Amino acid sequence: MEKTLPPIPVKRYFTIGEVGELCGVKPHVLRYWEQEFTQLRPMKRRGNRRYYQHHEVLMIRRIRDLLYDQGFTISGARNKLQELVQTERDRRRAGEVPLEGMEAVEIDQEEFDAAVSESDGPESSAGAGLDDIEIPQAQLQYVRRELQQIRELLTSGL
Repeated sequence: MEKTLPPIPVKRYFTIGEVGELCGVKPHVLRYWEQEFTQLRPMKRRGNRRYYQHHEVLMIRRIRDLLYDQGFTISGARNKLQELVQTERDRRRAGEVPLEGMEAVEIDQEEFDAAVSESDGPESSAGAGLDDIEIPQAQLQYVRRELQQIRELLTSGL
């Protein structure tokens, strides 16, 4: 059942059919999950049409993973989801604010320090209003590598 899911397009709202295709789940299953998982509350408009937001699509993918890939029961998945939500709340209270839908990226301090120490010396950065700021070339290269890795993660369709 290990099927790769398509990337989530940049949209504000998704219909139940679109969410079904994005998550590999039929619409009747999504309606059932709404009853079982209280965190899943799509907006309803005219004629009780459901409109899901991006964070709800991510949650549905997480539920699908727990049920189909990890083998949880509905109640087990419900408990695990509540644990994950509580962990996220605790992190936010502690001041950690990860990007939605992404795992926190930790910087290897030793690698960063090594990159900085390899620098031949600070070089001035060019740009309006930045003439008096000096940034070592090694730091810029390190940040560039990190940004490229982040871009690769984003384009791989988290």
